Amino acid sequence: MADADETRDHVDRLRAQWQRELPDLDTGAMAVLGRAYRLSNLVRQSIEATFAGFGLDRGEFDIVSTLRRAGAPFRLTPTELYTSLMIASGSLSHRLARLERAGLIRRVPSDTDGRSLAVELTESGRAKVEAAFRADMASEATFLNHLSPEEREALAALLRKLNRAIEDNLGTT
Repeated sequence: MADADETRDHVDRLRAQWQRELPDLDTGAMAVLGRAYRLSNLVRQSIEATFAGFGLDRGEFDIVSTLRRAGAPFRLTPTELYTSLMIASGSLSHRLARLERAGLIRRVPSDTDGRSLAVELTESGRAKVEAAFRADMASEATFLNHLSPEEREALAALLRKLNRAIEDNLGTT
């Protein structure tokens, strides 16, 4: 039989420490949210390295992938972009300038407002974002190898339920 400590993870150890120090405090939320936070931190470096291999940082990838997901003609207004990405418009402007210099996007007259420019993915940008996303999905899939397809589906369903409940609670759907 495996030693109980062999099946414990980082969050279990943290919770045990808090239980010792503050035995009256329920740390049950940490069992879920603490693990979600830790998982995000653990995979971040791999995801960022994948994007870096394509000459993109995570913020730049977020922009070009948002444009790609928008569908043809792969064009959005800056307002649509920064609302979708939930970043400050100043951060967006800096990233757009870098992406434009790299030839991954171009600014074109807006279809709806003749006074403004829309952001459009170039063919080069489209090829790069598709390749980067395929590589990222392949890399991320390796992290799930220890889960069966049924376990992955069940975990995704539970996380979706939790995500929706938190979004509803915070009013951020």
